[in-house]
Amino acid sequence: MIRVIACIELKPGQRPAFLAALHANVPHVLAEPGCCDYTPMIDTPSGLPPQIPLRPETVTIVETWDSLDALRKHLSGLPHMLRYKEATRDMVAGMTLQVLQPA
Repeated sequence: MIRVIACIELKPGQRPAFLAALHANVPHVLAEPGCCDYTPMIDTPSGLPPQIPLRPETVTIVETWDSLDALRKHLSGLPHMLRYKEATRDMVAGMTLQVLQPA
């Protein structure tokens, strides 16, 4: 099992439209073989000193996949992912991906 933290930095003012497109795609991703969880998240203030500064133009997707192969297939150009990427292309400023395994 692997976990993925995908941080998507958006252009200013794009978060509501981006979240609408992302939420419409979530059921398709959850139906993919090997997808155990795919949850969009946004920063929330906690008042905890170690928390990084809030990122109002960032959406983080916390994912769980049963294998690296399942993640690779997800990223390989499935039709629903191509439609989602096309719909959000002009909203996204950048993205990082962190792939983790149990220690």
